[in-house]
Amino acid sequence: MSKLTVYDQQGAEAGTVEFPDSRLPNRSKGRQALRESVIAEQAARRAGTASTLSKGRVSGSGTKPWRQKGTGRARAGYKQSPVWRGGGVAFGPHPRDYSVKVNRRSARLAFQLAFSDAIVAEQVKVVEAIELDEPRTRHWTALMKALNVSAPALFMLGTVGENVRLATRNIANVEVVRADSVSAYRVMRYPTLVLDRDGLAAVRKRFEPLRRAGSHRSGEKAAPAGTGSEEAS
Repeated sequence: MSKLTVYDQQGAEAGTVEFPDSRLPNRSKGRQALRESVIAEQAARRAGTASTLSKGRVSGSGTKPWRQKGTGRARAGYKQSPVWRGGGVAFGPHPRDYSVKVNRRSARLAFQLAFSDAIVAEQVKVVEAIELDEPRTRHWTALMKALNVSAPALFMLGTVGENVRLATRNIANVEVVRADSVSAYRVMRYPTLVLDRDGLAAVRKRFEPLRRAGSHRSGEKAAPAGTGSEEAS
């Protein structure tokens, strides 16, 4: 059982919270899922707008620059040739989508591994609640100073209020995200993770086992045997 100290906004200890080790995955397995998740997010950030003109797209006449023989020059068929200055580009880049699909279970396992590594490395800090009365950057920096947290840091909250969003957007290397949707890449990127109570509850839900497809919902009963085609006959 991993115990995490809970602090208030003034930096004083307000208790402890337990994160059951039974929910933590085997950290020696599943690293491929973590790698794929990080690569997929980095690939999705690529604009994919690099573009060049092939020889068929370069404007110009299709007239032969000079006759085939008798000039002493190398033979040439068109000015758009890739070997000519101002010609097309052979095998050049064109706009494309770099996004890679990651299965839901793989992305879930990747987050679990990244957050488990942070717990083992003692990089997780829990705050009772994080609230700001007004959107002032100095109030947020004072909060970080009271919690003994310095940038770079990732704040994983249950809900990101408007005051918090406005107060943190001007601080370098400090990011505030929702705990129920933060990716494994962001968890790995920051050396310090700060969560509030609601954020920790959202993270715990992401460690719960997924229900199998086709399983019956709670309160619903399976159809009794012997129904259907047997009754119709």
